[in-house]
Amino acid sequence: MPDHAARDAAEEASAFSHPAVPPDVSAAYGDHPDQVIDFYAPRDGRTRAPLVVALHGGAWRAPYDRRHLTPFVDFLARRGFAVANVEYRRGSDIPRQGGATPVAGRWPETFDDVAAALDALPDLAAAHLPQADIGRIVLTGHSAGGQLALWAAARHVLPAGSPWRLPAPPPLRGVVALAPIAHFGRSVELGVCGGAVTELLGGPSAYGERAAHADPSVLLPTGIATTVVQGREDTDVPYAVAEAYAEAAAKAGEEVGLTLLEGIGHFPPIDPAADACAVVAEEIAQLAW
Repeated sequence: MPDHAARDAAEEASAFSHPAVPPDVSAAYGDHPDQVIDFYAPRDGRTRAPLVVALHGGAWRAPYDRRHLTPFVDFLARRGFAVANVEYRRGSDIPRQGGATPVAGRWPETFDDVAAALDALPDLAAAHLPQADIGRIVLTGHSAGGQLALWAAARHVLPAGSPWRLPAPPPLRGVVALAPIAHFGRSVELGVCGGAVTELLGGPSAYGERAAHADPSVLLPTGIATTVVQGREDTDVPYAVAEAYAEAAAKAGEEVGLTLLEGIGHFPPIDPAADACAVVAEEIAQLAW
């Protein structure tokens, strides 16, 4: 039997071993300090590059911000993409008693921010990243950020009356979700990220009503090309979550690509030192180009 704990620790250490890469320029999409987008120009000098919009993970908890995703973002920029690394409000400003794990997400602020960032993105990119082709946008996100990417692509199928609902599908080439928390019911069953899904929605009493506005597995079909990249040995967000999402999509009449990577866990898809990261870049390229 492989030592899963040792492998997980080594993968996480590798992913977090790279120094943060500063952006070429940053722009605010709101007044809160977390309402900011960092832009990275394509490193090969392209003047009309597809724009990849990246949403970081971290179980929607405040200690995990966009900086840990910057090596991955820089990897994409070195592959010829223009990249927007989005920050959003997470967790709570009030720590729990006893130093326990921070609360996951804020309702509705986490979703307010992702919606506002995506709505502001075309104008901000035109002003601050002229190399970006805003006619070729691909969303990507890791873990909790994968959930947000899938959600952002599904805003046109949100329930009527939702403040985030769009009247038409967002202008995207597609979504590449990396180990996403894509099916809330299965994630709750498996206790993903220490109950983060239930916390994101404001607790058990609010779960049922709010899940209809946030769970990617019920916001289907979207009509937008979607691929999930998942490590089969992921213990943080098990591949059963991705499979449940793909099954929900199939029942809704939509085919979702599911790329299961053998022998890897949660972090290699965003680790520039891992082969899985190159697989992710290729999946993005298939949609973007």
